[in-house]
Amino acid sequence: MGEVKLLGGLGFSPYVNRVEMALKLKGVEYEAIAEDLKNKSPLLLQYNPVHKKVPVLIHDGKGIAESLIIVEYIDQVWEGPSILPKDPYQRAMARFWAKFIDEKCISATWKACWSTGEEQAKSKDESVEALKFLEDEIKGKKFFGGDNIGLVDIAANFIGYWLPIISEVKGVQLLTEEDFPNLWRWANEYCSDNFVKEILPNKEALVARFKSR
Repeated sequence: MGEVKLLGGLGFSPYVNRVEMALKLKGVEYEAIAEDLKNKSPLLLQYNPVHKKVPVLIHDGKGIAESLIIVEYIDQVWEGPSILPKDPYQRAMARFWAKFIDEKCISATWKACWSTGEEQAKSKDESVEALKFLEDEIKGKKFFGGDNIGLVDIAANFIGYWLPIISEVKGVQLLTEEDFPNLWRWANEYCSDNFVKEILPNKEALVARFKSR
């Protein structure tokens, strides 16, 4: 199926992590190339001249940018467990929730942890509102994808693993068992999955990185 390379950062990235999960899920062999985003390589600028950021998947000499687009591409190109549902409606809804996570959840929760004052208070309110929608969506399900990990679970990787770690470091509690029991259960189920555990970055290293910010 052609040579596969993944351009990622020198540090940890939940977006690069998404692509790693999709590749591993499909059993695709690839070369991981670490990118110094402060000194971007000609390879990165060649294959992602618009945004100039990672991740970038290079398959058979062609580059694909943006993590969710890459995940869908991987699902379409390689055989293996389906990442997106086969049913057109369910597929559309998976795309909707993945986009919702990117546009409404990640930015709000990140700001809630790292900002201060009025901006932090506003971001906390936005985070709670967004997480409530996911709380309802995951109710009665093992994963967002049903019995198996799918696109929305991969998209929500930041919420399930990274957010609790950042919250712990910053002392800002957003995703709690009391307020979001369904989402809390999903996060534990997701992070305990043997496949996921193999790919998630080391917690101690992640804590050290955030403490150094």
